[in-house]
Amino acid sequence: MRTAVVGGGAAGFFLAVNLKEMMPQMHVCIYERSRKVLSKVAISGGGRCNCTNAFADVGDLSAVYPRGHRLMKRLMHGFDHRAAYAWFERHGVPLTTQDDGCVFPQSQDAQSVVGCLTEHARRMGVEVRMSVDVKSMDDVGDYDFVVVTTGGCRRAEGLQWLEAMGHEIETPVPSLFTFNIADEELRRLMGAVVQTATVGLASTKWRADGALLLTHWGMSGPAILRLSSYAARYLAERDYKARLMVNWLSADEETVRNVVLRKMATEQGRRAMANVRPEGLPLHVWQYLLRKCGLDALRWGELGSKQANRLASVLTADGYDISGRAAHKDEFVTCGGVSLASVHAATLESRVRPNLFFAGEVLDVDGVTGGFNFQAAWTTAYTVAKAICGKCGLTEA
Repeated sequence: MRTAVVGGGAAGFFLAVNLKEMMPQMHVCIYERSRKVLSKVAISGGGRCNCTNAFADVGDLSAVYPRGHRLMKRLMHGFDHRAAYAWFERHGVPLTTQDDGCVFPQSQDAQSVVGCLTEHARRMGVEVRMSVDVKSMDDVGDYDFVVVTTGGCRRAEGLQWLEAMGHEIETPVPSLFTFNIADEELRRLMGAVVQTATVGLASTKWRADGALLLTHWGMSGPAILRLSSYAARYLAERDYKARLMVNWLSADEETVRNVVLRKMATEQGRRAMANVRPEGLPLHVWQYLLRKCGLDALRWGELGSKQANRLASVLTADGYDISGRAAHKDEFVTCGGVSLASVHAATLESRVRPNLFFAGEVLDVDGVTGGFNFQAAWTTAYTVAKAICGKCGLTEA
């Protein structure tokens, strides 16, 4: 029996290794478009490879998988984050879990994951053909099974050959990116981090929490990346022009006005407001917000009710115009791809062509930052490997 894996990547290599472990007699060939394998894995997570997540604070998968959460919920019954953690440790990559739930190799080096996948593939006899650009099934040759793992596609043209076969394609657009904001005074705060903020898009339901990083081009950090993922299509349709709302304290306006500010006015009355900040705000960010309200020269005891209302409003609903999209350093995640309506949910086999499967980001499944996209790759790849084995009569794979 022969299986062709078109696209390689994290999902492709993981699938190939698992398929060979389940069926050592299976001939597996990876068709890799580039001249270097797993290059995206090597640079992911700042070169450390955030290979999964502990999911400890995830109550609903839709919070971390804006597209495909129902499919992921189903498939993770067969191979979840615990199984992925155990798999890598069993294959020689000790892992560690950070306080935020992100899981990395103990080596803090993505090459540990790259080396694991490539070495096990080599040792198990997986064939790898480099610099092969597959644009039709004719480019693959005679195989019993074909699995497409081409990853996120920046342009719909790259998926035309799959669309021509009858698959429904969701137009791909970027899913993890930062925001350009043309506010020179804000940009002077570059490097400042607000550990807990809430960001959203005006007049929409889109909201995200997390750390907020101020940069020389605007705003970044986990909160912004999550928001960009949730609202990926909305922002693409509007050419990345929208109104960003920032709640600097992640608290409601009444609490900020009647608890936070009143407490500080009572306890810090004689001190200059510019020198004493609410907990969680860097001093120079606080001073910037005071200047924005025209309150930077006051003492806490001089804060009147109207001024408190104005300050509470800025602290909880501060508005900025997004002027464009800026690339995140790990930005190669897209939303879109092969529609989930075109595959069988239990096996990820094509509904229009038997023995053709899909795994990884080529599917319309994508997650927020934090290891969730790699988990989707491992889960979908394992699902396909097991499905192929089932078609071969190996039901206990």
